[in-house]
Order: sequence, then C-alpha cells, then structure tokens
Amino acid sequence: MMERKPTRQVRVGKVAIGGDAPISVQSMTNTKTADIVSTVAQIRQLTAAGCDIVRLAVPDMAAALALADIKTAVGDIPLVADIHFDYRLALAAIASGIDGLRLNPGNIGDREQVAAVVVAAKKRNIPIRIGVNAGSLDKTLLAKYGGHATAEAMVESALGHVALLAEHDFDAIKISLKANDVPMTIKAYQLMAAAVDFPLHLGITEAGTIHSGIIKSAVGIGALLSQGIGDTIRVSLTGDSTEEVRVANEILKSLHLREFGPTLVSCPTCGRCEIDLFAIASAVEDRLKDLKKPLKVAVMGCVVNGPGEAKEADVGIAGGKGQGILFKKGEIIANVPEEQLISALIAEIDKLVKEE
Repeated sequence: MMERKPTRQVRVGKVAIGGDAPISVQSMTNTKTADIVSTVAQIRQLTAAGCDIVRLAVPDMAAALALADIKTAVGDIPLVADIHFDYRLALAAIASGIDGLRLNPGNIGDREQVAAVVVAAKKRNIPIRIGVNAGSLDKTLLAKYGGHATAEAMVESALGHVALLAEHDFDAIKISLKANDVPMTIKAYQLMAAAVDFPLHLGITEAGTIHSGIIKSAVGIGALLSQGIGDTIRVSLTGDSTEEVRVANEILKSLHLREFGPTLVSCPTCGRCEIDLFAIASAVEDRLKDLKKPLKVAVMGCVVNGPGEAKEADVGIAGGKGQGILFKKGEIIANVPEEQLISALIAEIDKLVKEE
C-alpha cells in the first residue's frame, strides 16, 4: 500500500474523507433535481454501482427545496449540493438536510452572506468543498498570470476562498482544482498538497466522452494517487454516470487502494489465439459488472501460457481451437467446449461466491 499524504478529516454524512479514511468515489446526477422521482432513481443506480457520495445540481429554489424529499427517500446516502452564486440556495439546501456543499464563498455574495452560510453549515456539521475550475477563474487573477489559466492561478484562487472561510473560523473544507489539461491539473494538486492539509477531491473536469475521458482521468487521477495525493475522486465523463463510478473504482483497484467487485485479467491476443477472445472477454465483463465480491478473473487466449500467466487469478478460462480449459488458482479443473466457456466460468464464479 502506497503512503498517502496526511490530511485532516471531514465527514460527508456517514462517509469520512481524509485522514486514514479509504479514498471515496463520487459522482453527480444529471437529472433535474426538482424531478424527485428521477433523481432518487439515479442516486440509487449510482450507489448500486459503487458510488459513496452523490452530488446534485441546485440551480434554483425548486431544486433546493426538493432536496428534503430526496434526502428522505434515499436515507443515509451522502448527498452534496452544488451551489453557484446564490447564498440563499445554500441556506435552503442546508435546511433540507444536505450532507455537504460544493461552493466557492467568494462567488456567493458579500461577507455577511458568507457568514450566514458558514453559521448554518457549522450548526449541521456540514463540510464545504471549494471547487476551482481552470475555465472559470476570476479575470483579475487571470491577468496576473498573463491572461491564461495556470496551476499557480488555480491554487491562488482556492487559497483565497479558504481565507474567506477562515475569517469565520470554518475549517471543515475540501478542495478541488480541476482542468481539462492533465499536466496543469497534476501540478495544481501537487502545489496545493504542499501548501495545506485539507483533504483533496481529485478529478479532471470536462474530460470528454467515454473513450478520451477514461484515458485522461486514469492518467491524471492515477498519477496523483500514486504520489499519495487525494482523498476522494470523481471521474467526469460525458455519458452514463454509472460508468463514471465503475471507472473510478477501477482506478482505485489498479493501485490497490480499494477492493470492490471483480478484477478482469485478459491477454492482448496474438497469433496463437484461436478463439474470439474479444467477444468472450466482453461478455464475461458484462456478466461480472454487478458483482460486488473482489475476485480476480482471467480470460486468456492461449492454453499453453494462459494458466501460468494468470496463476494469481481466483478462476479463469483459456481458449484453444474449438475448446478451452477452466482453471482455478492456476490449476486446470476442466476441459470445456468453446461455446460453453463463458457459462462454465460464470458457474464456477457463482460457486466461489457461495462458498465464501
């Protein structure tokens, strides 16, 4: 296990962030928050996929007031209200029972309005995430840095918001510094990690569609986590929000920072492969996507090297011409016709789950 940078701890409902708490996964609904039925349904889908904390957009008072019914419906699932500019929405969200706020105090009004939000948040033990995006930096700050967003400008912006909260003796703070430029994002978090001990929320904003977004998020978030930086993460993708959650969990699993669901091992194929490995691996991955148990499952294309290369897998298959083998902990347990490989593997996985 890699050593993580020490940070103070805050709580978003039942989930601790920072300190020695596990790195948590977040996502955001894309429903209209005032549509309570649809929003509740999506929150449940996200948590079923492995999401720890769900953020909701609060663009108006109807959305803020809907939070009370949403919170009642989803119980102890931690919810964060995303607020921009209007401090009254933050107060209404707090009154509705929200577990956390995402807002920048410098953007919600004068000092009296900031104080009103801080007092209400303190009373309910609600943390505030300061979220700085490279694309929305203040014009004065941009001018200081040559008219362009930089990592240094992002950090200075975040520290300015921290100072506003510090004036009211508020330190239940998380910080995010997001850009769609991966090197800039990495540098911003490195600078911030050296400057403060607040927990950091990692992400690459506007990362793109599934293909490009996964790559940029894995590189950016993974690089920071490998340096011990980061306490909670969100993968931002244009598409199905549950895919964000699955990708986030895969990033954490790949760094041994989380055990959640199965890990699929499959070879890149070569000239020895005599089965449709891509179709088989894809089908197995689809069958395993709702399994929560942390198993290692191998799908290999060669009966010569497959069991040896995947000997650390709990269970796996390796294909040959028209047939394959089923193995468990590197030991062959059955010869199986090609058309039965998937069903034989799933049956063995079901058996493992029941046994344990």
